[in-house]
Amino acid sequence: MVPQSTPSARRRYVKIAEAAEYLQVTDRTIRQMIADGRLTGYRSGGRLVRLDLNEIDGAMKPFGGAA
Repeated sequence: MVPQSTPSARRRYVKIAEAAEYLQVTDRTIRQMIADGRLTGYRSGGRLVRLDLNEIDGAMKPFGGAA
């Protein structure tokens, strides 16, 4: 029997531009975050790069007074 995947466990892949819009940063910032290891990029083919929105959400860390 195959376990049912929940919507939160399902991968939601987006383009770099879509990830940038989601975080309200530039494409360049997303590329830098991939380069320094803060985010994981998934390559399919030669140039096609996608990011998982669940991983982006998981990478966000609180800071400041409430942290």
